[in-house]
Amino acid sequence: MNAPFPSAAVIREVGLRDGLQSIQTILSTARKREWVQAAHAAGLREIEVGSFVPARLLPQLADTAEIAAYARTLPGLFVSALVPNLRGAQDAIACGVDLMIVPLSASRAHSLANLRKAPDDVVVEVARIRAARDAAGAKTLIEGGVGTAFGCTLQGEVDPDEVLRLMQALLDAGADRVSLADTVGYADPAAVSRLFERAVDLAGERFWCGHFHDTRGLGLANVHAALQAGVTRFDACLGGIGGCPHAPGASGNLTTEDLAFMLDRMGMATGLDIGGLLALRERLAGWLSGETLRGTLWRAGLPRTLHPAPHRTTSTI
Repeated sequence: MNAPFPSAAVIREVGLRDGLQSIQTILSTARKREWVQAAHAAGLREIEVGSFVPARLLPQLADTAEIAAYARTLPGLFVSALVPNLRGAQDAIACGVDLMIVPLSASRAHSLANLRKAPDDVVVEVARIRAARDAAGAKTLIEGGVGTAFGCTLQGEVDPDEVLRLMQALLDAGADRVSLADTVGYADPAAVSRLFERAVDLAGERFWCGHFHDTRGLGLANVHAALQAGVTRFDACLGGIGGCPHAPGASGNLTTEDLAFMLDRMGMATGLDIGGLLALRERLAGWLSGETLRGTLWRAGLPRTLHPAPHRTTSTI
């Protein structure tokens, strides 16, 4: 039997990293600061601000350190950034981000294409990052994100047992948190239920987040299944921009405003002003003129005649 839904859920906005790195437009630092400020004003309290990678590889994210510094001035904002290796982690620690995400692909083929490392080599890198973090006396948390958890366009099938083995290896190497990602949009609700239940059993409170792409229109359905497995935190991207470069025809990330609306209608407290998110999305559409934004709520808007959804009073987070 499925467990009851949680009373509250958290959305981590990842558009400034996962969204912007996958499009051609290079958004100015000033616009990114506006994005962070408006997202915070709309109630978002967890934002992934960028990635500490060489600017020549991702010029879209060259100002991550500056955006992180600005984000840390906003009250109550939990600031995260992606780091692919020890050098990136050292930069993230120096910036004082709250959490650094180390991506690991369960698919060996995807790992070699994306990170130029085998999955177990990434585990070794996490151990080095943990040692460096501890030596610096920093409080920055380490999240090991296991991607291609439901399959891979390059390799095909990915064994769930291998996904869980790598998740345990990340924890053993010193990761404070672990998460699962449907990088190329292969997941379905039944597969999510099976794998996320096992992942939560394995990691307990150290299981941190679900990351779904809406490549084949199942993003929200997959969140629904993960909620029933006890997961309460999800990555999403304003306007649904972004997607994996190794997923041809990908339709982008799960849309922040659509996810916020679904959670709200299901009676889960998120602390989000959905109208504020839609207003920010409209600004983003202007900033990214020529890029494709996705999602459905923005087309119809918030229902004018629907009574507010009741929210439970006891949080499970």
